[in-house]
Amino acid sequence: MAKKFVKSIEEQVEDWAKRQLTGVKYYTKTETINSEIESALKAAPSKAGGAGSNIPDIKLFLQTPQMRRIPVMIEVKGKKGNFIKLTHDGKIDNTKKDGTENFTNISKYAVNGAIHYANAIVEHTNSYKEAIAIGINGYYEQTNVLVTEIAVYFISLQNFYIPKKIGNYNDLSFLLKNNQAAFIEEIDKANLTEEEIELKAKEYENEIEVKLKNLNQTMQDTLNISVGSRVELVTGMIMAGLGVAGKVSPLEIAELKGETGAKSNDGFVLLNKIDSFLEERNLPTEKKQMIINDLSRVFIYSDLWKPINGESKLKTVYKNVKNNIMPTFTSAKHLDFTGKLFNVLNAWVDIPDSDKNDVVLTPRYVTELMAKLAQVNMDSYVWDYAVGSAGFLISSMKLMIKDAQNRIHSPQKLANKITQIKCNQLLGVEKRSDIYLLAVLNMILMGDGSSNIIHKDSLTEYDGKYEQGEMNGNNFPANVFLLNPPYSAPGKGFIFVEKALARMQKGKAAVLIQENAGSGNGLPYTENILKNNTLLASIHMSDIFKGKAGVQTAIYLFDIGIPHNPKQIVKFINFTNDGYTRQNRKKSSQDANLKNTDNAIERYEEIVNLVLYGRQYLHYFTENEYIEDTISLSGNDWTFSQHIKFDTIPQEEDFQSTIREYLAWKVSAILRGDIGHENINPQNTDIFSAMTNLEDYHLTKEETEVLNAYQNNKITYQNFKIKELFDIHPTKSYGYTNNTLFKTKGNTPVVVNSSINNGIGGYVALPPTEKGNMITYTDTTTSEGIFYQPNDFIGYSHIQGLYPLNNIGWSENALLYFLTLFKKQAKGRFDYSTKFNRKIAAEMEVQLPITKENHIDFTYMETFMQIQKKLYIKNVIGWNIQNTATTADKKDKVL
Repeated sequence: MAKKFVKSIEEQVEDWAKRQLTGVKYYTKTETINSEIESALKAAPSKAGGAGSNIPDIKLFLQTPQMRRIPVMIEVKGKKGNFIKLTHDGKIDNTKKDGTENFTNISKYAVNGAIHYANAIVEHTNSYKEAIAIGINGYYEQTNVLVTEIAVYFISLQNFYIPKKIGNYNDLSFLLKNNQAAFIEEIDKANLTEEEIELKAKEYENEIEVKLKNLNQTMQDTLNISVGSRVELVTGMIMAGLGVAGKVSPLEIAELKGETGAKSNDGFVLLNKIDSFLEERNLPTEKKQMIINDLSRVFIYSDLWKPINGESKLKTVYKNVKNNIMPTFTSAKHLDFTGKLFNVLNAWVDIPDSDKNDVVLTPRYVTELMAKLAQVNMDSYVWDYAVGSAGFLISSMKLMIKDAQNRIHSPQKLANKITQIKCNQLLGVEKRSDIYLLAVLNMILMGDGSSNIIHKDSLTEYDGKYEQGEMNGNNFPANVFLLNPPYSAPGKGFIFVEKALARMQKGKAAVLIQENAGSGNGLPYTENILKNNTLLASIHMSDIFKGKAGVQTAIYLFDIGIPHNPKQIVKFINFTNDGYTRQNRKKSSQDANLKNTDNAIERYEEIVNLVLYGRQYLHYFTENEYIEDTISLSGNDWTFSQHIKFDTIPQEEDFQSTIREYLAWKVSAILRGDIGHENINPQNTDIFSAMTNLEDYHLTKEETEVLNAYQNNKITYQNFKIKELFDIHPTKSYGYTNNTLFKTKGNTPVVVNSSINNGIGGYVALPPTEKGNMITYTDTTTSEGIFYQPNDFIGYSHIQGLYPLNNIGWSENALLYFLTLFKKQAKGRFDYSTKFNRKIAAEMEVQLPITKENHIDFTYMETFMQIQKKLYIKNVIGWNIQNTATTADKKDKVL
């Protein structure tokens, strides 16, 4: 049976809509609302996906008394079922799964088409960054009964082009003069939530990253373009593709004709368009010339412009940029696009001297966190002495403008303030010319004109002043400093911080830096900084640079111009679990490499609240991850791990553990034949007796009294710094390597960087370098490698030895007692940022028993550890007797 054809009544519905607008000035599909909007409607793809124009059925402006003009685009349909098409989760279904526009839905459905028109205006005009889309559909349900459907959506740049539904309406009376004020109030409530904004930003970033990776792969695998040329190449092409509204038309693909003339080849055409773009952005002559000179290397003085089979490599790349990169890019100008560009292009191929290249651009979610920690607002003056791609300035600009929009209610005053923010309140300095180019492009795209992006060495060439515009020559009145410095610079980069803060009178500074700069590696700069600035917070960061830089970072937050008071409470936060799960797959999208698996957005917000307002905002983080403590003025105790409160007083179980681990190792080493021992017979079922010269494991009366005194807290103790007891210095390995050390097997133990087997990596046929009966530890990132060495040995790399002072004769038992205290002090305190170095070890304090004459009570320590040996051995042998039927089995249990 043939499907019944239903005639559209679109014209009747359109007439109905126009009658609703009595007294409102509107424009029909054949009338021009204004040239800028009509140009935008022509610039966007038609609603059918072709090159034709977009023609809304009705157009009009909402205008408030404050002269705010909002374009309204109305699309009308006249058939049942042609009203709106939504996704399964209630969103406007104008996009396919691959990210391209769904023109079938846009052309068929009234609401979808209206939103397409509104998007075109917001995206392709400079004057209108908000628009209203109204879809109307009508049909006859019964004879002469007209059914109408209306939906209203608000689209704005601030809302990332996400359509926001406004109210529920049965007619268009909300557009009448008397009702417009109330309607605009409804519009102004339609801002995105923070979660919606973050999700949309991540969607854009993911889309950008995927397209950049595809472009990068083409440049590498197909075109064989060197990685050193790609940043300049793509950056320049984006400038050429943008143009300047009303002044410089965007470069069209057809303009690249593959000619070979010096003034007509594709490289010249591109560079000429870039030159015009920069000229209209009012860049100073010297800055523009520097950029052109840098780009000439790629566009003019390389072979990329030469045609191959009629098409140059430049044209091949530009087609990709024009068709794939530019649409996404222009929709997401608010993001640090060029930072993403740099990271993608340079991650694809190994950079020469990559071990020396410490340019790592900070992720957006971290730059935003730091700007919030520094309390950036509309009155902030923000600078960055290693600006990179300007990520910190972009995040700051967004916060500044948002604050201005919340506080200033006059459109003219708000516009003036936003101009002031962009032109005068942001400044960045960058030494590397290729990175400088990224920052200039980023700030141009944000509307700043790059007026305060300075190409200099901030340590040796920059004097803290404006260098362009009406403020040229005046000091930049910075009150916020944000920085991720090169970690190879002196003080791990803290030299930049000292330099900048010395030029500031007040405000805040947030610095993302290698964390161990705060535990001594940033000296003398960290100590100097405290003389005029206060450390407010130290945040131990997650692995935010996974796959790009293998460093542990921290954010240090300062109050500028106030000398640090030793009584000042500093907030230390362990941000290891920031809610994101990270991978490092070069060909994977950001969605795969960075996943929000544990409330990441909320955790970042909580960090801000904890730092600014205190522990009452603890929710996702625990008390163990938040510490309030003081620091010294020495500049070497700023890391989270240095302020963890440890239980440093050992319990009896700790001493028992020391004996248990030591004797278990020694027995196994003897039975394996690694070390010899007189009177030891491997068949002896009581190997402990021969090893310890103990035949009776029962406690003597004296030992019982000592144990009772300990358990009843009747022992007097005194604190001693380890440097008062031992000289700590590296053991000697005489330049041995693995090949020379372990070439032949022998009986000399080699103590290595290990936390097992008493720290012994093997036994060699070489003379020992150290005498036995001493303590060793490894100075890397662990506190587990602390051992008593009973035998002469060779100490390998990273092994520190504790050598007794004042000719004190420490017995095995006394050293085992001390070992327990030392391990208790060190446990859990050390990681990559805070290594177990000699200075820290020397300053540690241990509680030793003392006699009535206030001397160290070696007799007590000897007796106490002898007691622990007896109790342990008695327990082991008693267990064997109860659980073993044969002598052979007993021996196995002991082992």
